[in-house]
Amino acid sequence: MKYIPLGTADVSNIILGNMRISDLDDEAIRSLVRAARDAGVTAFDHADIYGRSLHECETRFADALELSPSEREHLFIQTKCGIVKDPPYYDSSYEHIISSVEASLRALRTEYIDLLLLHRPDALVEPAEVARAFDQLQASGKVRQFGVSNHTASQIEVLRSAVEQPLVANQLQLSVAHAPLLTQGLSANIKIDQANVVDGGGLLDYCRTNDIAVQAWSPFQGNGHLIFDAAGFPELGRELELLAAKYGVEPIAVATAWITRLPQPTMVVVGSTNPARVADAAKGSELPLTRREWYSLYRASGHLLP
Repeated sequence: MKYIPLGTADVSNIILGNMRISDLDDEAIRSLVRAARDAGVTAFDHADIYGRSLHECETRFADALELSPSEREHLFIQTKCGIVKDPPYYDSSYEHIISSVEASLRALRTEYIDLLLLHRPDALVEPAEVARAFDQLQASGKVRQFGVSNHTASQIEVLRSAVEQPLVANQLQLSVAHAPLLTQGLSANIKIDQANVVDGGGLLDYCRTNDIAVQAWSPFQGNGHLIFDAAGFPELGRELELLAAKYGVEPIAVATAWITRLPQPTMVVVGSTNPARVADAAKGSELPLTRREWYSLYRASGHLLP
């Protein structure tokens, strides 16, 4: 397992996503976490809206594990806030951030959150309110580090106009079959029609130069299909199988390695509830894909090089 610097912590570059654990019983959750820990995973991803009701997945996680203080210290637990479910809208106000974090702390049965992410950009954001909330949460020891999710470079700059804490992570949709963030950079000066990212142009480069780790969500999907689906991605499936055979791993490890091969600190959020699948994905943590192999997967996904 590869561990990368995330602000002041060293964290596994594979994150166990807990968005779908609400339907698991306690033993199934423990088995899932055990498989991740045995593979070297130290990071665990949550959000206040995960589950059928607010904080349900956070609660299920805490109920199943019943972590002692010493056990808690060995886990890097992050959660997100900012999405209101019913009716759907975004809220990054001081009041919402504080109340959401307080509820997450109760649900997770912990005294602190290692990393808090703003889940979505808020068109009505007031950076001073975000800064006030972050200052209070940091001063009280309730949140150790801060970041964002699904934010563009300019949206991060708006926050940084008031927020003093480093924003150490940006959780973004990225997979070998969903890579507009990369395609934009490769095609910006040649075939701009390939790049359906507008304000996010150069976002990966921005994160790299500003020491912001990229956390890839939905790492095994593209165009509504799993990338292992032969009907959706026949050429990619064949390429994944060939490389999996070469390295003695499952195709999911190769798909993971395609993301972790990026030169900047990059993490992969694995949201499976299947312990074996999580263990297989984790084997891509430091799989040494060559440049030729990396680009062959990119092309096999239907991306064109200029």
